[in-house]
Amino acid sequence: MLNKVTKTLMFSKLNINRSQFLLQNYIRKNFTINFTNNPLISVDEAYKDFMDKSKRTVFIDVRDTESFMQSHIPNSQNINEIFTYLSTSDKKGIEAIRAEFQKVFQAYGITGKENIILYESCLKTRFGASCRGAYLLNLFGHQNVRVLHGAWELWTKKGLPVNSEVPKNDSKSDFKTEWNPSIFSNKEDVLRAIEKKDAILLDVRDYDEWKGESSSPYGVDFAPRKGRLPGAVHLFWKDLMYENDGITYMKNPEEILKITNEKGLTPDKKIIVYCFKGARASNTFIALKTAGFNNITNYFASWNEWSRDPSLPIDDKRI
Repeated sequence: MLNKVTKTLMFSKLNINRSQFLLQNYIRKNFTINFTNNPLISVDEAYKDFMDKSKRTVFIDVRDTESFMQSHIPNSQNINEIFTYLSTSDKKGIEAIRAEFQKVFQAYGITGKENIILYESCLKTRFGASCRGAYLLNLFGHQNVRVLHGAWELWTKKGLPVNSEVPKNDSKSDFKTEWNPSIFSNKEDVLRAIEKKDAILLDVRDYDEWKGESSSPYGVDFAPRKGRLPGAVHLFWKDLMYENDGITYMKNPEEILKITNEKGLTPDKKIIVYCFKGARASNTFIALKTAGFNNITNYFASWNEWSRDPSLPIDDKRI
């Protein structure tokens, strides 16, 4: 006969397993990823696309130019603007970013109809630059975009093809930048969230920025003000990734949900994620999308814009 303690433990385990099952089932039924069908692609799947000549797949390398020149996936395009461009979220800023990237993608022959796979050295090296690129392309209306899961470091570890030949861009495309407002927040949206508390402001910056010790990853005083958005919740962007055998990956949806739940973040809530210039925020954006978060936007201009407007409120208390 089972004693009372044993029965309690058994029922507790059953309840935990049942809760996990219900949560996973709830996600499958209620949350579809409207950002991109699947924002991550494995290296093995990417290699199949690389070898499949029946469809056009373009690899975009967002590493620095020197690294690209030394070695890259054959026929990759090195589009550094994806990492470097700083934006504002007002009408003028939106017009500027659309014009800039329309020109950039046209110059590299991107049409908007091909499959695009973005990669960087490691998912956490350039502040999530490959995810920033995927976010931008989706923002501009290109849906067939994915991030190489495991990045360049796993591609090379598997011994897959690389070379140092720089592809020629003989002809421009007619790429047009559309606009997908469903994944974008501007500073008015953020200000409304602060005043009405109708959305969670998710700060994913490094700890020194969150604590008010540094204004940016580019230097302590790169931006004019230090601090955070009033009422923001902090989740360090690297906490949604893990390392295995020297390779960095996104954590699986169950692990991400466990972490976010502890922060009061659940897929049914409206979330605005921000960092300094939208890169780390894009990395977290993609991680949350894989876990079923659909009501989420990226304040892409982030702290770089917000800190430069003295009329906007901040919490500058050192923590």
